[in-house]
Amino acid sequence: MSFKGFTKAVARAPQSFKQKMNMGQQTVDPVYEDADRRFKELEAETKKLSDESKRYFNAVNGMLQHQIGFSKAMSEIFKPISGKMSDPNAAVPEDNPEGIEASEQYSSIVAELQATLKPDLTLIDEKIVKPAQELLNIIGYIRKMSTKRNHKKLDLDRSLSTFNKYDQKEKPTPKDEEKKYKAEAQVAVMQQEYDYYNDMLKNELPILFQLESEFVKPLFVSFYYMQLNIFYTLYNKFQDMKIPYFDLETDIVEAFTAKRGNIEEQTDALTITHFKIGYSKAKLDLTRRRYGAGDASGPGSPRSPGSPVSQLPAYGQTYGQTEQPQQYGFDQKQPYQPAAATAYSSVPTTATQASYTPATSAGAETCTAIYDYTAQTDGDLTFPAGAIIQVVDRSDAAGWWVGVYNGVQGVFPGNYVELSKQ
Repeated sequence: MSFKGFTKAVARAPQSFKQKMNMGQQTVDPVYEDADRRFKELEAETKKLSDESKRYFNAVNGMLQHQIGFSKAMSEIFKPISGKMSDPNAAVPEDNPEGIEASEQYSSIVAELQATLKPDLTLIDEKIVKPAQELLNIIGYIRKMSTKRNHKKLDLDRSLSTFNKYDQKEKPTPKDEEKKYKAEAQVAVMQQEYDYYNDMLKNELPILFQLESEFVKPLFVSFYYMQLNIFYTLYNKFQDMKIPYFDLETDIVEAFTAKRGNIEEQTDALTITHFKIGYSKAKLDLTRRRYGAGDASGPGSPRSPGSPVSQLPAYGQTYGQTEQPQQYGFDQKQPYQPAAATAYSSVPTTATQASYTPATSAGAETCTAIYDYTAQTDGDLTFPAGAIIQVVDRSDAAGWWVGVYNGVQGVFPGNYVELSKQ
């Protein structure tokens, strides 16, 4: 907007506000108001025709392209990757030849259908979309003319309001008389400009409506028959589709169920389908804490030093003494120990033992199982409901505890048990 246009918009703002609030004197032309209403209907109808025709054109093209891409994707699914890609002779025949052939046949049918429908789609673009766009451009020019007429109406009402203000004064001053004559001259100019645009639109809009009835309505009829021809071609092409892999006589749900078989049961039987990343990550961290440090210190380490039970002194040792780790290896001998010392020393654990069972003391923390729990992976602890489990570690934030039951140490969910009161 230019500075001149901005100045005019500011000057018209008060009168525009009065017009919206239905205040003050306003110029009304019922004939033009009716023509403007019909013009708005014509504009909306033409825009709808243009949008719907473009949407239909893009939808049919997109559907055919999607079907071709879908058939290619199904062909890749039916032909899994096996063997070495660089060696064609090493490939293992694990594909589905019938499915691949059906996908290729379907892709060729859709490609042929796309070529058949291309003239019809081009006809829609040339006979419907482009003419509707040209009519919308013409309507845009007329809309600008109507907007200019409305601006002249605002200027006329504003000039009339100024003239009436000075004309209705009982005792006008010479300065008021001067402003009155100036406003009267302004009203005459505004009236001429308003009448020019108003009369032009009132005379030419009915002609536009007559031409519209001769132009838009045939477009709707042509669009209908073009759609009918496309649907008829699609129906006949797919009705005559001769692909043995597809059974078009059977109900679609029954055919899907028959082809699916027991794949759902096989999928549910896979452990990975029930994988929970939060719990599994917590169990992985606990496993690393229990066995990771032991593996890093070599095969001679009986257990992980970071394990909570590794800090407990053996029976018969004083605080501060360390337990001599048992060495394993070829040609290594055990040191001699007296019988009494052997009886009261802690039982050494082997490197192949899965868990370590600490000695039960009076202050050991225990819990009672509320539900049965069966080990899901290696390292889990299995126990029935009501079992008394000795708690070794319950510091994990994800809720997985380490405990001992029946001499076996493992991991179990903390929400399956209840801590025993001391």
